[in-house]
Order: sequence, then C-alpha cells, then structure tokens
Amino acid sequence: MIEIEGLVKEYSPGQPLLEGIDLKIGGAGLTAIIGPSGAGKSTLLRCINRLVDPTAGRIWFECEGRRTDLARLSGRKLRQARRRIGMVFQEFNLVERLTVMENLLTGRLGYVAAWSAWRRRFPPADVDYAFDLLDTVGLAQFVNQRADALSGGQRQRVGIARALMQRPGLLLADEPTSSLDPKTSVEIMSLLKEQGRAHGIPVIVNIHDVGLAKRFADRVVGIAEGQIVYDDDAEELSDDALKRIYGGEGWLS
Repeated sequence: MIEIEGLVKEYSPGQPLLEGIDLKIGGAGLTAIIGPSGAGKSTLLRCINRLVDPTAGRIWFECEGRRTDLARLSGRKLRQARRRIGMVFQEFNLVERLTVMENLLTGRLGYVAAWSAWRRRFPPADVDYAFDLLDTVGLAQFVNQRADALSGGQRQRVGIARALMQRPGLLLADEPTSSLDPKTSVEIMSLLKEQGRAHGIPVIVNIHDVGLAKRFADRVVGIAEGQIVYDDDAEELSDDALKRIYGGEGWLS
C-alpha cells in the first residue's frame, strides 16, 4: 500500500508543481494517473520512488507488514526501501549493450554484493526466476539477444520483467505506452494489469491515453495544476470529469 499525505513538490521556491496531494492506493488493482502535460503526473511517481525529493509531505509505503515514510529516508535505508518499488520507464532505460537476461538480472542488484554483481554472479534462484518472467512476458526466445536489437514493445516487456525481478510491493509505470503503436500499447497495459493481479500488488500508471486508462484501470486519478480534481472508478470517468481535468471541451469527440 502507498499512502500520500500533503505532498508538495517545488522546483522553484513558491511555485509548487504538486500542491497538497493526498492519495491512498492499495490492493492489486491498476490505478491510472491522467492529466494535461505539466500537471505533475510524472513528478508524483518520481516523488514516490524518490527519483526526486518532495518539498513537503509524507509518503507512507507499507510492505511485508512494515510501514515506512519514504519522504524521510536517505542513504542505505532509502536504497533498501526502493528495492521493493518496481519502475517501468517511458524510454525503457535498458542497458543497450547487455542481453535480455543480463538486463533482467539488474533488477536484483540491490540484493547481491557489489563484487558478485560486477562478475555477473547471481544466485541460481534469481536466474530461474528470470527465466520464468521471460516466459510470462513472451520473450523466452530472446534471452541472449542484446537489448539494442529489440523492438520498442519488446524493450518495454523487458522493462516490466526487470521491475518484477525486484519482487516489488508496488509497481510504477511512467508513460509506458507513449512510444508504442496502438496494438502494442494494449498488450503492455494488459500485461501490467495482469502482473499486478498475479503478484497481488498495486500498479500505478501515469498515462496520456484516456481510452487506455478507461479500458484497463480499476481507478482513475485526475491531476490538474498540481492538485487532484478527480478520483473514482474508471467506469465513472465522464465527459464532465474530463473537462475538469483537461479544461475546455472542443477536444472531446
């Protein structure tokens, strides 16, 4: 579970990009974060996993019976907490010269000694799990393929499998379909939802495509000007709600 209380993020003093965000997400459902460009969607996800530091507020992360305020952590304790937060990136963030298997095993770097990781020596159980995940995401035949030889959709599948290698208690995805064609986008969103349910963890997806959000999300959170203006079941996302989130109405079909 993740519970956010009064989250504020300012990149410039007195100009908050996120302003007093309160949000609680638990269970195994998929939550879509939607809103116009610059509304703070990506910043929200990056505050959760501490790729950026929040200006104020609390970010409670409950995993394996332990409740921790991510906003207050630093150093070793932060690294330990982040091991349990999987992240899928818009631009994949794979190591292009490494094979698919080697990219997956980077998801275990937080659990092995630096010397073992440098020598690419991982426990057999981790290697077995990586093979299982490659079967799950449909890439078993690409195990020894370099990442730079894969298509965009294949790279994103590797990214999802790598995040799951962390055995996370929370899975975040920042615009995971923005560079993919419509068919592949549907496949990636379906995979994210299926894996959230299979592993019993919340999945939070920042996404611009409202159609995909309505199709795959259990819950939709709309952000406008740094504040939550909509939070309800995806099936309740009406044109009026979309006007509140994005403004205007000429763009609605």
